[in-house]
Amino acid sequence: MTDESFREIIRLGDKDIMGKVPMGHALTLPKGMSFMLANAVCKVLNLDRRKRCGDYPLKEIEKIEDCIRNPTKYNIPSWLFNRRKDRDSGKDEHLLSADLDLRKQFDIRLMRKIKSYRGVRHASGSKKVRGQSTKSTGRTGGVASRKKETK
Repeated sequence: MTDESFREIIRLGDKDIMGKVPMGHALTLPKGMSFMLANAVCKVLNLDRRKRCGDYPLKEIEKIEDCIRNPTKYNIPSWLFNRRKDRDSGKDEHLLSADLDLRKQFDIRLMRKIKSYRGVRHASGSKKVRGQSTKSTGRTGGVASRKKETK
C-alpha cells in the first residue's frame, strides 16, 4: 500500500524534513526562511501548500532548493530577504542556516571591534542589546556580579 514515489525524509536548506509535513510548513523549517518567503516560493513555483513534501519528485525538490538559495533569480521581491543592503557587498541577499549564523557572528564581532553601543552590550554579556528595559525583566542570567565579602 505504500506509494513508491513518496519519500519519508527530504532535504531542504541543509535541514532534514519529514515527508508527511505539508510543503507550506516545510519551507519555513530551515533557519532563515520566513513564512512570507515560503509563501512567495510556493506562489512562484506553483506549489500546493497542503500537499505533503514527500510526494514531490526529486527534480521538483531541486528546483525548490534553487529557489530558496537564489530568490532573485525567480523575481521574488527583495524586501522578503533577511540580508538587505549588505555591509560588505551592498547587495540584497538571502542567507540560510550556517551562512546566516556565520554572518551574524561576523556582524557581532565587528560591533565589538568598533565599540558601538550594541557591541559593548554583546561584549559584556548582557542579554538586552537593543535598548530594552532591564530594571524589572531579564534578571536571571546575563552579566554575573559578585558581592563583596564582609567579615
